[in-house]
Amino acid sequence: MSTAPDSIDDNRNTFGQPRHNWTRPEAQALYDLPFADLIFQAQGIHRRNFDPNHVETASLLSIKTGGCPEDCGYCSQSAHYETDIKATRLMDQSAVVETARRARDAGASRFCMAAAWRNPKDKDLDRVCEMVSAVKGLGMETCATLGMLTEDQARRLQQAGLDFYNHNVDTSPEFYGRIITTRTMQDRIDTLGHARNAGLKVCCGGIVGMGEQVGDRLGMLMLLANLTVHPESVPINMWNEVKGVPVNDTAERPDPIALVRVIAVARIMMPKSVVRLSAGRQYMTDELQALCFVAGANSIFIGDVLLTTKNPQTDRDANLLGRLGMTSKLDTAASAEAQIAVQAAV
Repeated sequence: MSTAPDSIDDNRNTFGQPRHNWTRPEAQALYDLPFADLIFQAQGIHRRNFDPNHVETASLLSIKTGGCPEDCGYCSQSAHYETDIKATRLMDQSAVVETARRARDAGASRFCMAAAWRNPKDKDLDRVCEMVSAVKGLGMETCATLGMLTEDQARRLQQAGLDFYNHNVDTSPEFYGRIITTRTMQDRIDTLGHARNAGLKVCCGGIVGMGEQVGDRLGMLMLLANLTVHPESVPINMWNEVKGVPVNDTAERPDPIALVRVIAVARIMMPKSVVRLSAGRQYMTDELQALCFVAGANSIFIGDVLLTTKNPQTDRDANLLGRLGMTSKLDTAASAEAQIAVQAAV
């Protein structure tokens, strides 16, 4: 009969204190634990740092779509590939704010604005800063992903009211060059540093299912976990199928249990970070998502679309969380909607 092994390095990990010196053998040893032991360890750390029955809800809007000069091999918005996505101009502020208001009323607590740029021009950043301030005025947390930033640009966003800056590392340093050639991993790390120095919180994660190996997934998590400060949010995306991009030739959807293992390792290595189930949830069964929550995931994007790809409908998310007895802002939104319906009936 087997018993659950001690946590790796009890002195630094048992009480959920962050480490920044993970080694590959340690990460692999965690991943290779018997499944029950891995989940037990991840759930214990999760409970010491978060309410295990609460899920954060966020909404994501593409405020400028397509025409991106980067050659990210997974992306429908790259100008290098023939996809179904047409380039658009930066949205009007009024349309962005109205979308944010609807997202808030539907149950989102954070609103993320994404623009398909290599890096924003200052004239465009002026408009984005105005959007950030307006969305902040709705009482929501704000997040943006605009490509690479200078420290001055990051500071301007922070002064406008931005809470989080998203800039994913995507994959391991070893696999990175097979996916992207127009921007280096160091470029990404530099932008994260600029965001930190400007006082912004960081949202940074990656993608699984592009053809990488388990070692690459662990390499990505090690890169994030060994940063001087862990990202406050760690999105784990499962690659969405996109016609016309190179990753189609290498993509392989991860085994569900393998995905849960990645979530659990992320929770253990970054105990105080919010781990978000991001793109690809439309491919996941309710049972798989439930396992991911047990393993330490505690955030999702709500809404029918994530940038240019599908996402589960909000009703399905509310139903799943309700069946699991998990709370979220969706509860507040549903309660408000029911109250309005009662008042209308009277």
